[in-house]
Amino acid sequence: MNILALDTSTEYCFLALRLDGKTLVRDVLAGQRHSELLLPLLDDMLAEAGMRLTDLGGIAFGNGPGSFTGLRIACGVAQGLALGAGLPVAGVSTLLALAEGCGGERAVACLDARMGEVYHAAYEKRGGEWQTVSEPGLYAPGSVPSLDGGGWVACGSGFAQHGEELLERYAGQVARVDADLLPRAEFIARLAAPVFAAGRGADAAEALPLYIRDKVALKTSERI
Repeated sequence: MNILALDTSTEYCFLALRLDGKTLVRDVLAGQRHSELLLPLLDDMLAEAGMRLTDLGGIAFGNGPGSFTGLRIACGVAQGLALGAGLPVAGVSTLLALAEGCGGERAVACLDARMGEVYHAAYEKRGGEWQTVSEPGLYAPGSVPSLDGGGWVACGSGFAQHGEELLERYAGQVARVDADLLPRAEFIARLAAPVFAAGRGADAAEALPLYIRDKVALKTSERI
């Protein structure tokens, strides 16, 4: 099955086209230009593959958590493309995408949520499939949920920004740290493939972002 995946939850614009036997990718540091760059990058990738949208079996997108604006862009583009081509969609957690890309069997994924907090989740692979150990949530670095045992891969920008506090919380439990790992579209495509194969893709109108946080900026009094 041919799958398009996209993510704009970070400062990067990630696209992947998963085809039989290969995956085409486009990775661009977009800053605030996601909406400007996304569709031209997609057109270029489809042209390289000699395909049209209607040749796809589904569209997957990083549904969050992450940048509020970025999540809205990814969701809106996925919805629009899917509606126009009559395709199902699949929203994939950006934290689960980190787990998929970390190369381990146990992953504690943290994205920097700014304002002194992190988006956190933990996953363990059992029988070849990821199982949720700790649901996605928003925490102060020193208050993230505890984990059992060791051998965890710590991944994501939360460890780049708050590594000292997080690793103190998980002292002796982390086998490796990959603070530079991002929720790339090829990871999202891998996770979405069995969803579409099983016929569990959603109607485009049902695609929704996962924000977690309700506010995006500190009040003046909170910045002191």
